[in-house]
Amino acid sequence: MSESAVEKSVLAKFALIIVCLGSIIGPLGMASVNIAIPDMAADLQANAKMVSWLPTLFILSSVVFMLPAGKLADNYGRKRVYTYGLALNAFSSFMCGLGGSIEWVLFWRFVQGIASSMIFATGIAIITSVTPSHKRGAALGMASACIYIGLTIAPAVGGWLTELWGWRSVFLFQVPIVIALLVLIKMRLSGEWKNEGKTKFDWWGTGIFALFASSLVYGLSILPQVLGVVMLVVSVVCLSLFVLHQSRSSKPLIRVQMFRDSRVFSMSLSTSLLMYASNFPLVFLMSLYLQYVKGFSPAHAGQVILLQALSMAILAPVSGKLADRFQPRLVATLGCVIVGVGLVILSMMDTNTSMAYIATSLLLIGVGFGLFSTPNNNAIMGAVRKDEVGVASASLNLSRTIGNLLGMSIVNLMVHIYIGDAQFSAEQNPALIYTFDKALLMSTGFVIVACVLSALRGKSKG
Repeated sequence: MSESAVEKSVLAKFALIIVCLGSIIGPLGMASVNIAIPDMAADLQANAKMVSWLPTLFILSSVVFMLPAGKLADNYGRKRVYTYGLALNAFSSFMCGLGGSIEWVLFWRFVQGIASSMIFATGIAIITSVTPSHKRGAALGMASACIYIGLTIAPAVGGWLTELWGWRSVFLFQVPIVIALLVLIKMRLSGEWKNEGKTKFDWWGTGIFALFASSLVYGLSILPQVLGVVMLVVSVVCLSLFVLHQSRSSKPLIRVQMFRDSRVFSMSLSTSLLMYASNFPLVFLMSLYLQYVKGFSPAHAGQVILLQALSMAILAPVSGKLADRFQPRLVATLGCVIVGVGLVILSMMDTNTSMAYIATSLLLIGVGFGLFSTPNNNAIMGAVRKDEVGVASASLNLSRTIGNLLGMSIVNLMVHIYIGDAQFSAEQNPALIYTFDKALLMSTGFVIVACVLSALRGKSKG
């Protein structure tokens, strides 16, 4: 092996380490907050409707800024945007920890979502830029595993921190970790990855897409009011305008032809959207169920929820290697089926369901997601041109965040209809269980469609 090849190999490994560390920190900060929600709601006197916006606003801003972040990364440097995203995440986490009202925390959670879009729109693009194609599946598997490691330890960490030092510590503990990672990047990660020529930034496209996402979320949250219906109509119109604008723009945020050129690309993204729409609200609802219905402490609830993410973390690297050897759609479709089985089992629980039953369901869902995510990501990143890996990475994460947003927005609507402005208490347990049942029915429906799309996507390139 030549000296240049050795240097490239070392750089690829170190870039993977940096992205993996960031992939742990991001989900850790996002998911640990779910366990602290009951304590935060009590301290800030927030009702159920306001509390349900905590994960939703985070995802909304991630969706709005994901494509712009990917485009900026292609133009000005993927490492630069990634680094700025980490710095913004640390600052917004600190500000959340200082919150004296639910409105303050909601605002800075929105800013945290912007930071998340900058981190996740560029992380996979960095790995793809420095990793040979025959090793890409394994590298993406490692990155996915680290995301699930963050999700694995997040409930437990969130529970322990909340019990020991209160809900504010769930935000503040991230700050020194992110600062340490920024120092590591400055000292050890040399080089930059971007396109040779800069393209003009599409401000009109960004604005139209932001209006689409905002009107969709707000419209779903206030249904069945007339204004809610109007906002949903506005969101459909804005989405149509966005697609039309991108198809006619000479320098689009995302080349719409990418979806027409590759059936694997478009159907893999659609599958990703549906799978994450089915899964994201689950942690939020399980946290409420275990603490309010079962009476668990934050730490105990976190330990139960981590079972799902733990199985994801174990399976993600394995499925990444399988995706390098076999067609990704086969492994990913098997994962979709297993997730569906887990959701069906979980949907049968009630107030008296045993922990063993719940744990088994969560483990199945985690195993299925671990088998699904990495092969699906590999199929997406392998279906685009080299000069579009930043946009493809952003599209991948955009499908995930739109799925998260869609699932959580529908759960927001359910909370609004079945619980309303009441604060969570034992009296609201029947309504909470009913909401949980409806949410699982929604999730199962999403997974069934995802199974079909995954199986029909076609063969990926080598």
